[in-house]
Amino acid sequence: MRIYVDFDDCLCETARAFSKLAAEMFGKHVPYEKIRFFDLDKTFELDEKQFEQFMKKGHEPEVLLSYEETPGASETINEWINAGHEVSIITGRPFSSYEPSRIWLDNHGLKDVKLYCLNKYGRDSFAKNSDFSLELEEYYKMRFDFAVEDSPKAFKFFDHLPNLKVMVFDRPWNRDCAFPNENYKRCASWDIIRNNVASSV
Repeated sequence: MRIYVDFDDCLCETARAFSKLAAEMFGKHVPYEKIRFFDLDKTFELDEKQFEQFMKKGHEPEVLLSYEETPGASETINEWINAGHEVSIITGRPFSSYEPSRIWLDNHGLKDVKLYCLNKYGRDSFAKNSDFSLELEEYYKMRFDFAVEDSPKAFKFFDHLPNLKVMVFDRPWNRDCAFPNENYKRCASWDIIRNNVASSV
């Protein structure tokens, strides 16, 4: 069994940290439960310069390493790996964040999981010809049986896998979205994700 897992807001509480960061940097107070847009510049009403500063700060190594784990994530993933399943963390973070992201995983007991930075957004700084970076054409050659994702904007990256079962981690910004098909299930916790996957195997 091959499983895709998104990083931010599936493995760790990135949006909660960004909510605090926006308040600290710009006095923009938007509580986590009020984050209705995946586009954080829209959520926090940041102009282009502010957003650039905000994302730069949010991807500094010490900031990335400070994100709290989403309860149950590492336990569930390690159960899958120990059962012989192949788990890949596929993140849209820029490749410059690979090293601290890898350290975060290792620090949270996920040393055996694979990590890839997928160039979802055409970033200029994206690394080429790395074993840990993916261009979209390479990603589309990969096959998965299950996926754990929170972003409606990422659903299009599953179109080439018609039988993929997608566990949508319940977050404020995805509660109003329509799922593409019946293979998508909303999950409020990693316990529910674990049970859904187990019942489908």
